[in-house]
Amino acid sequence: MDRADEAMLRSAYWPDGTDHHGPYQGSASGFVDWAMKVLPHVERGIHQIHNILIEFRDDGAAVESYFTALQRQPTQSGEMEQVDMKGRYLDWCVQRDGEWRILNRVVVFDWVEHMPLPPGTEAERFGNKTPIGARYPNDAVYTVF
Repeated sequence: MDRADEAMLRSAYWPDGTDHHGPYQGSASGFVDWAMKVLPHVERGIHQIHNILIEFRDDGAAVESYFTALQRQPTQSGEMEQVDMKGRYLDWCVQRDGEWRILNRVVVFDWVEHMPLPPGTEAERFGNKTPIGARYPNDAVYTVF
């Protein structure tokens, strides 16, 4: 998500999957289409996955994954803000031909906080802490994988 890598995002879901993701509710493919329109407006974002609970069943796996998402994005009036979101991904995953993917996802939001941007430019805040995360294909991760 943070790299805005469309192919990678699509590969997490089965083509017949669904996603209930805050303002978006519908097919997983439609979610990726929606995200690819929204992501260019997110100046900086990072998602972190924390506690993961997996319960395997005969027909798939129920998965609860806690997340933290920090995003710098425009408000409806166009002003930039920071948004701190925490919650859980509730996924139903199934295996097909030896490959596991998400069939259905519901995102539960447990914490949302909107904040003003900190002072200074990114260059001032990051200083010599480089490389700085970037979008596909410019992020350093693509030199490793």
